[in-house]
Amino acid sequence: MAIRFDGKVAIVTGAGAGLGRAHALGLAKLGARVVVNDMGAARDGSGGSVSPAQGVVDEIVKAGGEAIVDPADVSDFAQVKEMVARATMKWGSVDLMVANAGILRDKSFAKMEPDDFAKVIAVHLTGTFNCCRAVWEGMRERNYGRIVVTTSSSGLFGNFGQANYAAAKMGIVGLMNVLAEEGRKTNIKVNTISPTAATRMTEGLIPPDALALMKPEAITPAVLYLLSEDAPTRTIMGAGAGSFAIIKVVETQGLNLPQSEWTPDAIAANFAKIGDMSTARDLGGAFFQTFKYIEQAAKANGIKLPPMGGA
Repeated sequence: MAIRFDGKVAIVTGAGAGLGRAHALGLAKLGARVVVNDMGAARDGSGGSVSPAQGVVDEIVKAGGEAIVDPADVSDFAQVKEMVARATMKWGSVDLMVANAGILRDKSFAKMEPDDFAKVIAVHLTGTFNCCRAVWEGMRERNYGRIVVTTSSSGLFGNFGQANYAAAKMGIVGLMNVLAEEGRKTNIKVNTISPTAATRMTEGLIPPDALALMKPEAITPAVLYLLSEDAPTRTIMGAGAGSFAIIKVVETQGLNLPQSEWTPDAIAANFAKIGDMSTARDLGGAFFQTFKYIEQAAKANGIKLPPMGGA
């Protein structure tokens, strides 16, 4: 059966342009009622106007869909709560949340001021928390929810001049990991998109010929899948220029050393074995790592332990 969102209510943050606009239009096309959230701020978070968001709403309505504008600042929890309340009052629920809003204040670390770091964290990481927290209780009560948060290759793999942005984006992955676990029993699925697209956030960073291949609309199918009824949970999906991939944080099997070899020299001597990526896998949760280490130590010391549900 084709994926549809008829009867579902979605909030898309940062939806006045770029990726958010594409996601909002995509959801509306498949039947969702959409809250188009955008402050209309500049790339660094300054200024503001509802005109970009209103333009997206007009597109949706013209095509026969339902949408409203909401200019809530995602870094302000009270404003986000009010946005969710308005959507719930109008349409009865918020079933889908796409936390996409973001800003950039790129500088090398040596030149980065604390305010530049704090503001980017506030919009990306705290803003994502605010959006998820504001819809969480309603989703729990209705025993249904789908959330997509937004990370970046800058956080997952690193990028010069983006210490603030990268820290926020990797923090979002940690948030997803926990929310996916906590949401399982109430049918709330939480996933992450890692997009690469031609938006005002990437202007000047990528050659024009390459940008032409990287349309925001190429990301949206992955987001829509991750919001769907049968979506996975706790998944990071990379997307760009029509390519899609799964990204995982993995750990090698490692090596247990006897206490007599708990030295930096022993680590150096065994580093190749410790780092053998052919043994790497996704552990699935924090305690899986703990259980793995205990089981390895017990085996090395001839100790029998009861099953702990480890990796």
